[in-house]
Amino acid sequence: MKHPVTPDGRYFVVRGRLWRMSNPGIGEDERSKLTKRLMTARRAVRDAKAQEDPKAEAAAHRAVDDAKRALGERGPVWWDDGSPDLNRHMVKNTTYADWYAKTGRSGPGGS
Repeated sequence: MKHPVTPDGRYFVVRGRLWRMSNPGIGEDERSKLTKRLMTARRAVRDAKAQEDPKAEAAAHRAVDDAKRALGERGPVWWDDGSPDLNRHMVKNTTYADWYAKTGRSGPGGS
């Protein structure tokens, strides 16, 4: 994978920030459908911005959010051990800091 994934598979790291992974409990067919839905919604955001249509853009952003929630990337966490949601936190400020430092990507130019 282009970006490092935490050992528990909950997050990937981009530019030092944690981003929640999709729920691994979603079946491959459902994940594929939801991913297609997400990409369609993202294209709708792009198109609405290009057309300077704020209503269409707002609807497209809602569609993106709906797809990401269905994938488990937003909303309630998909794990059940009581660990907090660290989505969008800087990895250096979390319990993953030591792990990330060991990936060799935590310095300048790292992922």
